[in-house]
Amino acid sequence: MSFPAANFGDLPSSFDPLADAARAEDAAAAKDVVHLRVQQRNGRKALTTVQGLSAGYNFDKILRDLKRELCCSGIIVDDKDLGKIIQLQGDHRKSVSSFLVKGGMARKDNVKIHGY
Repeated sequence: MSFPAANFGDLPSSFDPLADAARAEDAAAAKDVVHLRVQQRNGRKALTTVQGLSAGYNFDKILRDLKRELCCSGIIVDDKDLGKIIQLQGDHRKSVSSFLVKGGMARKDNVKIHGY
């Protein structure tokens, strides 16, 4: 007994109406990632960098509030490729992460902490 060959070209393809929205949301989430890095200076001194914040924010006010809350010094560096980067004296990655999430500037899953 032989069966006729199946022609799958006539079957409707599966359609997921939310697939495009999920891909667009993933792309937007990957684009809006805030990177927190620590750079070792000399001895026990460290430098925390905050990169990837949206250009729509007022970096001067963010820096002022971070400096007050963390009791440290800091500057804003304007890089032509990476945009504006906030540099703080000391290792403040976890504190800056909670500050950004609490302030609504970044979601917790969009903050990437690099370093040891």
